[in-house]
Amino acid sequence: MALCVWPCNCYGPHSDHQPDLLWDLDLYARLARADAWAFIGPINWYGPTSNFKLLFDRLVCMNGGNPRPDLIGKKSTVLTQALERSSQWRELSKNHLEGRSAAFFCYGDRGAADLDAAGRPKILTHKGWFDPKDEPYENERNAYQSLVWQCRYSGIEVPDSLWSYAEIGVGKLYADRQADSLENEPAALAAFDEWTRRFAQHVESKGTVEGADDVARSAKSTTQ
Repeated sequence: MALCVWPCNCYGPHSDHQPDLLWDLDLYARLARADAWAFIGPINWYGPTSNFKLLFDRLVCMNGGNPRPDLIGKKSTVLTQALERSSQWRELSKNHLEGRSAAFFCYGDRGAADLDAAGRPKILTHKGWFDPKDEPYENERNAYQSLVWQCRYSGIEVPDSLWSYAEIGVGKLYADRQADSLENEPAALAAFDEWTRRFAQHVESKGTVEGADDVARSAKSTTQ
């Protein structure tokens, strides 16, 4: 998509009227320079956290984003349409972060202590109008599937072995499943340790991504 610039030029670095954390933290160049990324987060209402989702919404530019905003007057629709129909666009469009690896570890509580024996929320007054067996995921890791598949379609490798889920705080009150309660979750901690081991092994065996520094320099300089 020629309108979507790599890295994102909807905002810019060090703005005093539209501050943007991704630019101010130099995140585009840091992501480009890294050989692998690890994402760890909870499942919130059958999906990833809002911050993760927003990050990946902004990272749509890594998949075929336009590295030449000067060719479209930053965001001219007419110029964008002309560029996308040209042979030049086929040469420009590419997966800018191709070859990197990403690993995802998510965790959830399956409703904790808020569900009844049938799997419906205890506070529901009318309990018969839906079947909890029809919940979206049999495999809870699929709550992060939108992020995983965005990576995969952008040339970023997410091996199945590095996409994991663990349960924490199942059947417990919110008051009894805080950070200091993790010592009582040996299965979840063991699953996390094993995921970490697999991730480190994958990164070590794969080695560095060729050309990462060149992409990182491009990410730093595009809007400067």
